[in-house]
Amino acid sequence: MTNPIVKPFLKWAGGKRQLLPEIRKHMPKKYNKYYEVFMGGGAIFFSLQPEQATINDSNKELINCYQVIRDNPTELILKLKEHKNEPTYFYKIRELDRKVKQYEKLSNVEKAARIIYLNKTCYNGLFRVNSQGQFNVPFGKYKNPDIVNEAVIKAVGKYLRDNEIDILNKDFSEALISARKGDFIYLDPPYDPISNTASFTGYDVNGFNRKEQKRLKDVIDELHQKGCKVLLSNSHTDFICDLYSNDYYKKIKVSAIRAINSQGHKRGKVDEILVKNYD
Repeated sequence: MTNPIVKPFLKWAGGKRQLLPEIRKHMPKKYNKYYEVFMGGGAIFFSLQPEQATINDSNKELINCYQVIRDNPTELILKLKEHKNEPTYFYKIRELDRKVKQYEKLSNVEKAARIIYLNKTCYNGLFRVNSQGQFNVPFGKYKNPDIVNEAVIKAVGKYLRDNEIDILNKDFSEALISARKGDFIYLDPPYDPISNTASFTGYDVNGFNRKEQKRLKDVIDELHQKGCKVLLSNSHTDFICDLYSNDYYKKIKVSAIRAINSQGHKRGKVDEILVKNYD
């Protein structure tokens, strides 16, 4: 029985909340351990609430949020209550990662509170960093943003403590080394761009190009050989369709609403693909 209060606490580019029913429909009925190594906001993970799982993301700030919610939820709530929904204050907090020495003095709780605060009050709820890894989204001008959702923070923290959940900050290939036959891996990497201008990998300074997509495919092939059950989400592009052309990969085309874009006219329906290696 899942707890409905255990849900994403951040809005994330490429989040899977609106595609959740379709993705759940194509998940295996039975599996051992669950892996999600491009964690992001964690919509799929929180909808499943597995008892055994490894979650991972290459974004250090994001993973720190999960660790703090697990280990110090009360401190985090108190720190979040100190933040103010005012533009001058917002930019002062946003600028902290430009001042390296000052930023390094922040505790993990302060860093997590900063990220959650910025996510709740910035424009369109984006998490985006520039090439130096600095948060660069402007103030959102919301009247009453939900900066402190105590119920969700406490519920997520309790769930992470009460179950066998490994929280990692590694490359996806390293995070999947321990996967075994019968385990289920859901993969939601940064998507292959549908056009030259459509790429959005701004939540991580490392980026994720087609070389990385091919490296991910090699890892998925290894997981398939191990007997793992793998489900991948990505853009429905010729490149991705060709990449997973092997007979043992089943491809399902789905439509999604692109909710996050700085330009309103570019939000709308886009084709995505689900790739799986099981019936």
